Amino acid sequence: MADETIQRFGIEGADPLLLAGVNDANLVELGRTLGVRAALRGDTLTVSGPGEQVDRAGSVVQALIDLARMGEGVTPDTITRMAQDGALPPELAAPGEGRILLPGLRRAILPKTQGQKDYLQAIAQNDIVIGIGPAGTGKTYLAVAKAIEALARKRVRRIILARPAVEAGESLGFLPGDLQAKVDPYLRPLYDALEDMMPQDRVAKALESRTIEIAPLAYMRGRTLSDAFIILDEAQNATGAQMKMFLTRLGVNSKVVVTGDKTQVDLPKREDSGLIQIERILPGIDGLVFHYLTEADVVRHRLVREIIRAYAQDQSG
Repeated sequence: MADETIQRFGIEGADPLLLAGVNDANLVELGRTLGVRAALRGDTLTVSGPGEQVDRAGSVVQALIDLARMGEGVTPDTITRMAQDGALPPELAAPGEGRILLPGLRRAILPKTQGQKDYLQAIAQNDIVIGIGPAGTGKTYLAVAKAIEALARKRVRRIILARPAVEAGESLGFLPGDLQAKVDPYLRPLYDALEDMMPQDRVAKALESRTIEIAPLAYMRGRTLSDAFIILDEAQNATGAQMKMFLTRLGVNSKVVVTGDKTQVDLPKREDSGLIQIERILPGIDGLVFHYLTEADVVRHRLVREIIRAYAQDQSG
């Protein structure tokens, strides 16, 4: 047919049997109610038919994939209800926008404050986002969640997580082990975030295949990073030269999130911080936004918020 449209959806992390149903009953119902053809091959669900019907089916198909990723049962009745009234099933009806569903994770990741919700929206809409705020506001955690989501949905081919190993400086040599063992303590928080969102065997496999790469910031020099979701954590400890080097690694179809806390600069001179420098020189560039999180966005123990407030008052006094 001349006007036939084809859409392909990645289903990585979803149980194919839950998604397709017994004897492909769900795919049959999808075709019957929405006037399309649906076929599941490997990790791809293909929907084809007239353009208008395929467009209408898109949101239903993505919701079904999300349900299957959560391990929820999908039935022909689920499809019929969604096709008729357009309402998401209760499992997907988040109390606010910004729900992130990840393969193998039986719970959704949700923004807990308005600031976090706006942060996720900024990441979705811009190529470079600089998230600035105190500890416990979810700057890195939410960025890693968005990176894994982008990888699972095949929007990027790899994730790159970087951190300055500033405390080690020139004294890496006194630490035991090879170079990787020396820098791993500074990268451990990134491993922790990954392992909280992905099964350990999948993390290990992704690291081995370099689909996910965790490295000191210095290792980024000389590279062009395309088809990637790139996160620079603890950016307040990157020098101005390092920050310029990092931001200019951006390649085609890539997204960058920079996170940092201006109150925790460990460089010998605070004014050498690349994060503080770009805050001064980069505002106003289209596609690059600064997003500020505050103590109101702290989602750790309530005492963390009180401690941050006390330090802020002491410094202002």
